[in-house]
Amino acid sequence: MPNVWYAKCYKRAIAGEADSAHLCIDLETTKNRSKMRKKFNLFLAALVLVGLAACNSNDDDGTPDIEIPGITFDGDIDCCSAEEALQVYKFLQTVKILPELSLSIDGKYDITAYAAAGGFHTGYNEIFFVATKKISGNYIKNFEISDLTPLMHMVKMDMYHSTPVGAVESFDSSILAVKRGWVSYIMSSSDGGTWALAYNAKVLGTTGETGPIDITVNALPEGQAWVKSFKVGDDTYYLSIVNPTNWKTGTNAATAYVSKKSAKATTPYALAAERFTIEIDPRMPDMGNHTSPDNTALTRQDDGSNRGTINLTMTGLWRIHLTVKDAEGNVVAGGDDLSDGYSSLFWDVTI
Repeated sequence: MPNVWYAKCYKRAIAGEADSAHLCIDLETTKNRSKMRKKFNLFLAALVLVGLAACNSNDDDGTPDIEIPGITFDGDIDCCSAEEALQVYKFLQTVKILPELSLSIDGKYDITAYAAAGGFHTGYNEIFFVATKKISGNYIKNFEISDLTPLMHMVKMDMYHSTPVGAVESFDSSILAVKRGWVSYIMSSSDGGTWALAYNAKVLGTTGETGPIDITVNALPEGQAWVKSFKVGDDTYYLSIVNPTNWKTGTNAATAYVSKKSAKATTPYALAAERFTIEIDPRMPDMGNHTSPDNTALTRQDDGSNRGTINLTMTGLWRIHLTVKDAEGNVVAGGDDLSDGYSSLFWDVTI
């Protein structure tokens, strides 16, 4: 049934007033459009209210609620914020715990150690540490790990020696509550030799230590060699290649450490003070010793590492021949000619 407005308009049209019918139709169309605009505006207003409600359903500062298993956020300034803790938690999902290296300090703090595969192998191994408060489970931002000391007992000779070690320190500004160190084991565990590892910790002024803890160092797969030694005069040095399992075909960033054997064999071997350059010549012994071009020498960096690039043109076993030069450019190791024409100092890596 027409409304009052439309009825009046209709009477005018019946009375014969010119263009009344068309006018009424235009007016009705205009009115309908007005109604649609009002409905659309109401719809937009509703969307805005829903958006505001969604934003206000979280914390007062507009950030989403963050929940991490085993952690209570209580505003403790010694510990991570929810956002910082989430970054730590995500990182720890990429590594595996080393339960034997856990440490409890003064009944208030826990230190937990992690490694990429949850164990150790010969060559370079990264170790990650986190400290937590027992009362909240939250990660503590400032703590120290020192005196990381691996020690091998050579059973038959009843002698002990250590191995190359890197300092434990922060390595990523987004996860300051995780510290990283490394150990390069020069040989694997066996009936003739066993490994132990110890470290000291300091958390919010409170100290603790583990004492030597028995660990197992596994041998690499047959044909792999990721740590090699060379001598300059009476001194022994070790070359440790970092994480070569991450390499792929093509150009790869290559990192190595040069460590010097301590005068006292049981003292961990620190980075060499000497600045060496390591030239590399990758060859495939199973493929006629063909090479791969466009490699750059590993040069000493401010952080004590040696860095360069290695280009590997295909998958398989690569023997990376090494020539070590001192700061004056003199060859001090490798670079010699064997019967096959290549260096006797090399890493073996399969990609």
